[in-house]
Amino acid sequence: MPLKTSSPLRVFLLLLLLPALFVLLDPASALAQDAPIRPSGPAVEKALQGGRHYKITYPKMGNVHVWVPKGYVRKTAGIVVYLHGYHTTVDKAFVDHKLVEQFVKSRQNALFIVPACPSGKDEAVVWNSLSQLKKSIQAANIRLPDGETVVAAHSGGFRTVRRWTDNRLLKQIILLDAMYGGFNEFKEFIATGARAAHRRMILVTSDTDNQTRQFTREFSFAVTRTGVPADYSGFTSREKKSRLLYIKSQYDHYGIVTSMAVLPVLLRLTPLRLLP
Repeated sequence: MPLKTSSPLRVFLLLLLLPALFVLLDPASALAQDAPIRPSGPAVEKALQGGRHYKITYPKMGNVHVWVPKGYVRKTAGIVVYLHGYHTTVDKAFVDHKLVEQFVKSRQNALFIVPACPSGKDEAVVWNSLSQLKKSIQAANIRLPDGETVVAAHSGGFRTVRRWTDNRLLKQIILLDAMYGGFNEFKEFIATGARAAHRRMILVTSDTDNQTRQFTREFSFAVTRTGVPADYSGFTSREKKSRLLYIKSQYDHYGIVTSMAVLPVLLRLTPLRLLP
């Protein structure tokens, strides 16, 4: 005998199914958030720190900086995306945090991307989709490599990367004193998702030490250390291989991204290759 449902229940079930029905009826709507954004004009190119710098402007999305290091080999290169925190803008962070100098110091064979992010908690996330960001850069006639993608986020930058954790090409997340939220998304990324076993997170803390400690307690494979070493050789073999590395920093919240001593060292713990 078929199951009978009351009219209110049928209405409730229909409302639950409506989003899925819209996707089936209009598949293009499901891909809308990944559609590329066309830039306002050609990318502005100049030489910078021995490499090539491109500044791309998008309507409503703001600026995106792309830097290609000297000696870059696209065939074996990966991608590093840096997400700035609050109380700054993408243009100010790019200069004030000396990001290119830090990228140079890391010696990574990667295309470095620095997009606009919220400058405060009342601002909306700019790039909701990592795929859309990449496609939008390609729309500016910049060819992307096919290698691994690594995202580093400082402070409020966590709001952007938490929306990217389901991206299949994202292999590693580095949170620079940024564990202010997104616990469920980060847990799925590193522990429970279909690709979790092949992913990695590095959590560096100062102001977020309590939240980070609470988060890592859930995972038996988490490795903890105190202090960022002066260089890559300062990490133990276990730390270099760990899927979840928690580092209590000797630098404060802003020192983590301005000291020039954290990001370059942590980028050596990625699957990216060194420049030739």
